[in-house]
Parts: sequence; structure tokens; C-alpha cells
Amino acid sequence: MTLARPGQRLARALEIRGVVQGVGFRPFVWRLATELGLDGTVINRAGQVEVEIAGTSEAVEAFERRVRADAPPRSRVEAVVVRPAGRDIAAGSGFAIEESEAVASTERLFPPDIATCDDCLRELFDPNDRRYRYPFTNCTNCGPRATIIDELPYDRARTSMRDFPLCAACEAEYRDPANRRFHAEPVACPDCGPRLSYRCSDSGSPDSPDAPAAHGEAALAAALADLRAGRIVAIKGLGGYHLACDATDPAAVARLRDRKQRWAKPFAVMVRDVEAARAQAVMSAAEEALLVSPARPIVLLERRNREPDEGRDAAPPRRHTPPHAAAPLLADGVVTAEPGRAAALNRRVGLFLPYAPLHHLLLEGLGRPIVLTSGNLSDEPLATDDADALERLAGIADSFLAHDREILARYDDSVTRVVDGHESLIRRARGYAPEPLALPIATPQTVLAVGAELKHTFTLARGGRAHVAPHTGDLEDLLTHRAFETNLAHLKRLLDIEPEYVAHDLHPGYLSTQYAIRHFPESRRIGVQHHHAHVASAAAEAGLTGQFIGVAFDGLGMGDDGTFWGGEVLVATLATYRRVARFGRARMPGGALAVKKPYRMALGYLLSAEAFGPSGAAGEAAIADWIDPELSRAFLDRLDPREVEVVRVQLARALNAPIASSAGRLFDAAASLLGIRDVAEYEAQAAIELELLAEEGSVRPLPYEIVRQAEQSDGTSLLVYDPRPTLRALLEGRAAGDPAEHLAARFQETIAAVTRQLCGDIRAASGIDTVALSGGVFQNQWLATTLVRRLGADGFEVHTNERVPANDGGISYGQAAVAAARLASAPRAAAS
Repeated sequence: MTLARPGQRLARALEIRGVVQGVGFRPFVWRLATELGLDGTVINRAGQVEVEIAGTSEAVEAFERRVRADAPPRSRVEAVVVRPAGRDIAAGSGFAIEESEAVASTERLFPPDIATCDDCLRELFDPNDRRYRYPFTNCTNCGPRATIIDELPYDRARTSMRDFPLCAACEAEYRDPANRRFHAEPVACPDCGPRLSYRCSDSGSPDSPDAPAAHGEAALAAALADLRAGRIVAIKGLGGYHLACDATDPAAVARLRDRKQRWAKPFAVMVRDVEAARAQAVMSAAEEALLVSPARPIVLLERRNREPDEGRDAAPPRRHTPPHAAAPLLADGVVTAEPGRAAALNRRVGLFLPYAPLHHLLLEGLGRPIVLTSGNLSDEPLATDDADALERLAGIADSFLAHDREILARYDDSVTRVVDGHESLIRRARGYAPEPLALPIATPQTVLAVGAELKHTFTLARGGRAHVAPHTGDLEDLLTHRAFETNLAHLKRLLDIEPEYVAHDLHPGYLSTQYAIRHFPESRRIGVQHHHAHVASAAAEAGLTGQFIGVAFDGLGMGDDGTFWGGEVLVATLATYRRVARFGRARMPGGALAVKKPYRMALGYLLSAEAFGPSGAAGEAAIADWIDPELSRAFLDRLDPREVEVVRVQLARALNAPIASSAGRLFDAAASLLGIRDVAEYEAQAAIELELLAEEGSVRPLPYEIVRQAEQSDGTSLLVYDPRPTLRALLEGRAAGDPAEHLAARFQETIAAVTRQLCGDIRAASGIDTVALSGGVFQNQWLATTLVRRLGADGFEVHTNERVPANDGGISYGQAAVAAARLASAPRAAAS
């Protein structure tokens, strides 16, 4: 464009791309244009905001600068395309907001749900405001988004708010561009919006439910009375139901554990505000920033040490007053149901702040923290439908606090933490999804990546964007698989993506793989090795397109040699990989049973000398010749001899005893040998407790050996970490009376030392100095932090997962990145 003279009238058309719908972008544009005295229009069209403006050259140029620099906080402006206007805009005609247009587009973005903003929170507790104590208060800067959208563009008629016609007062706000509720699609008030309802769990059945016992403020009061009395309340939230109880009441927490069949896994706790969080946990600035972010995730924090008699009976502080020095203590059972080891296992707690007005009202009324956990039985999907919740949660909840706004998309709470100063997501859901992630190599065809089996997510990819769906659960459960199919249909419709290819795991037994086989012909299927997907997820987040060293440590994933992998080092690109190192193998007696019973994994190491060799042939199932039988006696003596004999037979006959080179299973074996955990109530419990119980401070690694074995089909050799000296040293240490906590710390130190040496040896051979760390084992915070720092000190460029989980929740994004790279490099041969 030619330079304009000062005062010259210009007319421009702008296309603003990114997350610009559902975040108050059009009223922002109206205010900016009005302030600058510009004429023209703004409209939502085809997934973007289109603006036509005319005015003085100075005003037009200021608008072009500020439309990006001053954009609303929840928006994400990715591009502003400017061209001459296609029509005359009359001087003095003013600036107008036009109704949205539904037009086919390849750019269909919408924001996640946004936590209650400060302005709405002030109104919620202002007796003079017409929305005083209204549980569904929101504006353009906050409130539900992804959970209520049925179609795009994002307008009220295409959301579940279409069932609530606006009253005159709300209509006036909704139509006023100067009002912060202008086109806030969920806008409502007590006169026209959703309302609460309360019922006891035995008041009716899903087929013929009795009328709720109370509505509105009375419903809230009844639910608060239940919480004070130690009862369990099912609460309908933004993306599904929660189960709530008083987090300071040990009996209530124990009751919830028993009914939910969640006897050991920690519960998340919602606290009123940052001061209440500080009373329970020690937080860094980065952790506190996550806690108060608009996403309002559950943040894993170190619990604050206090005397056990502090605060239990203290009166709750009133709002807007400094917190008491002795805040109400959380019940020990919030974190672990094992009081005998509470001090060690209660080191961490998952805290989060209220993100909906209803939460603020509940915490204000109760005056104490609440357990707020997913509304389901363990391993089932989150309940979202009212009738389904009444049926599935009736045996858990004593009462239900619901509302009449439909939930259109299931979103569990996100879980995150800080590793070495950076966010590291553990579960990506509400507040994060469905905002897209970039693909370093754009896909020329649309792709559905169906993920793995556990901690399931799926990803829809088009061009340079990957839309990672929220956490679903474990696909081993039929209800979860149905939820996956429902969520997939919903997101495909919203994004207008019909996948041409599917990326899937190599494991034929995964329900996700079976879905891919059922719905796509072989020529449209792209198999992605599990651990390649792991490291590709971290590499793609970092924008890597060249070679890198990928360290993939997890529980299990199908390898390309027919064994299970899990302690792997790869030389990889996004499209290809080559295995260059691994952990020593062991048999898993009982297969999946060895995952649930870590002592079986320990026996798999101790009872089979062949496990570490290249052949994997069955051997004599006696104590292996690398260890003195007397060392293992104390371990074997505490086990059921009948169970040990069954394991001996399985190993001797190689009967349901698959071979695994898994870091996760080695952690399990170490935890059992140290007496930390023999039977796991939830996935990775043994490894988690080993980390929590490990003493802090500098320790020496245990003995280990790295050998080279020529065992690959192409004749190349692998570096192999032989864990036999490490396991022998654990047993020797226990026999000598070394504390389990000290040996656990030395075991972790050993894994860090082994990994560091492997990366160094591979760099010396390949010249590659970029490392991507991924896999569920890297949810061990000590290990992840230690390796990032030490490898960085060795001169490596180190990347870890931040915006997708390192666990299997990030697999689908990694699969999408691999599929995109293969399609881009060889579109016709991608599936071969």
C-alpha cells in the first residue's frame, strides 16, 4: 500500500484470525473504532472477525496497531490481514456490529470455559446488584464456552442458552456494544436464566423422578447443610458432575472413598482463594500464577507442614478478611487412605480455586475447603446428563445440587504442575481444551489421531493445527468408549473436520486401534509406534523438525519387535525413528496382573535369568544366578507361597508372561523390593509412592551397567541398561538395614545417571545434541527436573511436554504430528 498523507481518508478491510470468537472481540473492535472516530462494520464470519473501517490515515493506522496489541485478554490474535476496502464507507455513518454469518471455513476456533472474572465476582457478592448471589453470573470475559456450544459461529442460538429467552434488562445489556455483556452468549439473571435445584438421592428414579425438593437459594442452602453434616453432594458444574464433601471431615472423606471405590488415589481440593491455598501449601510464583489463571486448573503442590491439632475447630474466616493463622486442616484421607504412612504420602495435594459462581457461593457458605472430585465411579466417564447422573451416582451421593442448563460437551478438570519453572500438564481438559496446538509440519490431509488406551484423548488435525480433545478416561471401560465416540462426533461437527486419515497405536488390542480399523480402510490408516508418539509429542510442542534424541520412559507400549517397550531411547524425527538404547528386559508374570501387583514384577526380575538376554527364551524359574538366594529371602517370605509358585510356573513355561523393557515396571519392582508397595490400587501408584517416600538431598547412585547388544533385525546393536546390579544393591541395602527412603532416593539417582550416560553416548556417536523427554515416568517430578537440569548442564537442548501431558494423554497429539510429517513427505505412501 502507498503511504497516506496526514489527514487523508482511508478505507481498509481487515481479517483477524485466531481465537477471536466468544472472547468479546467484536465489542472490543466497536469500542476501539468508536474511540478513534472510524466508520465501518465488524462481523463474525467463517471463524474469523472481519472489519471494514474508514477514517483519517492516523486513525486507521492506529486501529491496525491496536487491534492486535490491545486485544481482549482471552483472545489469541494469530494474524491480521489488511487490504483496501471493497466498498465505499460514507463519512459520518458511524460504526456498527453486524450479526454473525455461518460460512464454511477451515478456521473454526472457539475458546475453552473461562473462570469467573473479578467484575462478575464483585457483582455476585454485592447486595445492591441485580445478580447478587446468582450462581450463573458471567460476561464476555468469563463463563462457559466450550461446554455449551452446539454449533459455530458462536451465538446464543447455537448454545444450550437458547432455552433461556433474555429478559428486557439482559436483552438491553446484550445489545449494547458499550456493555461488557454485549453478545455474552451465556448472559442471564435470576429472572430469565438457569436456576438451581436440589433433591435427595432417594427422591426419585431417572424414569419417574419426583420434583426437586428445592430451587434457587433454598437449593443452595440445602446442599450446604448436607456438606456441613458430612454428607456427599453431587454438584452439576460446567462440564459435568462433581462429588463434593467437607475436606476437613475425615469420616466424610472416608465415606466418599468407599462409595466411589477410590480407596487410595488422592482427591483434589477446592479452596476459596489464594490465601486459603497458601495456608495449605507452599507455592512458587509460577505455581501461584497457574492457580489463579483463567483456566483454574488443579495444581499439584507441596503441602504445608503444620501441627496436627491446628485449625480443625477454628471458625471459618469471613470473606474479605485476613485468613486465620490456623486455617482448617485437610483430613489426611484427602491424599491417602493409609494413615500409617500419612506423613510421607501426604507431601503433595492438588488444590484449585473456584471457577464458577456456584463454587464461590458454596465455599463462602461452608467456610472450609471441599473435596471436589469427578462425578463418576472410578474409571467411568464423567456424568453430564441429569438422568444418567441420578442413576449412576445415586449409590455415591446423598443429594444432588443440579441446574437446568444442558451440558453439551464433557470436560473434566485439568491437572497441572510446575517442573523446573515451567508448566507441565498432567490432564488437559477444562480451561485448556479445545484450544489448538501448532503442528511443526502441516498436514496436507485431515487426520484423526485416536490415541492410546489409558488417559485417552483424541486429536483432529487440519493444516498446521492440532485440536486435542479433552481427557476422556480409560478406553478399557465401555462407557468411556461411548463417551469418546460422542465427543468425537461433537468436535468434528464444531470444527467441520471430516478426517481423511487415521493415526493409531500399533497395539491391536487397544479399543482405539480397533476403532481405526473399523472406520478406515487400510490405505487410510497410519500406525504410529507408542514411544515414537510420546517423544514426537514433546518434539512437536517445541517446534522441532529435524533429528533429536527421544527418551521415552513409561509403563508399557507395543514395540515393533513384538515385545513391550517402556524404557527406550530413540534417534528420531517427527516422521521416523530408530531405537538405539533400552532398559533391560524382564517377564511380566500374569501380564496385566503384574501391573496391578508390583510384587509380581519384582518376581519377574528375580526368577528369570534369561530376561536380560537377547533371546527372551523361557528359563528355569528359580532365583536367578546373578543374586544370592539369601538376599531375596526376606522379600519372598512376605509373599503368599502359593502365589510365588504360580509365578514360577508362568515364568518357566513363558505362560502369559510377556517380555517388557519398561522403566515403569522397573520402578514398580523396586518399590516392591523396598517394601513400599506390593499391590497398586491405581495406575503407577507404586512408582508415585517411591518418589514421594524418597528422601531429599544428595545421594550416590546404586551400581548399574550399560552394555552393547547386537540384537536388532538390521544387524545394528543397542545400548542396554542392565538393572541387575541395581536390584541386587537394593536387596543388599535392605539386608544391611538401610532405610527404604534412602534406597528409593538412590534408585531414582541411578535412573537419572543411566539416562544421562545413554544420552551422552548417543551424542558422541551421532552428533545430535537435542533431547525430548516424554512418557508417564516423567511425571516423576524429581526425575524430570533433575534430567532437564543435568542434561542442560551437559550442553543438550532439552525439551519436555508442557501443553500436553507426558503420559498417554499426549499420545494422540504425538500421533497427529507423526502422521502429518509422513503425509507431508510422502502422501501416497504414508500408510505403508
